[in-house]
Amino acid sequence: MSKALSLDLRTRVLAAVASGLSHRQTAERFGVSAASVSRWRARERDQGAPLPKALGGDRRSGRIDACKALILSLLEETPDITIEELRQALSARGHRFGFGTIQRFFVRHAITRKKRRSTHPNKTGQTS
Repeated sequence: MSKALSLDLRTRVLAAVASGLSHRQTAERFGVSAASVSRWRARERDQGAPLPKALGGDRRSGRIDACKALILSLLEETPDITIEELRQALSARGHRFGFGTIQRFFVRHAITRKKRRSTHPNKTGQTS
């Protein structure tokens, strides 16, 4: 996983640019790319500081989370629905998600899919 360069380095780079060095000269001097120098200047100009953007994390779960009410209603209608059947039901309503996306949704929202014990006789003729 990548890691953002320090705020100290960013500040020194921007001070060098402010003192008159070009982006390329500054980049070469500090061992960063000229594009980074340009981005840091833009962030400083727009936000007042060259702070890095957030790295990592989940950026796409909002799409399935927007369908939470629909998913919960489908689970309530058919409590023993499989993930694949749920996926197909969502697809029929215009929401396409992968199997793993639905599994992660369940984990994130603490939705368990444990099957109940069967009352059918087992191999020995006893009920469970």
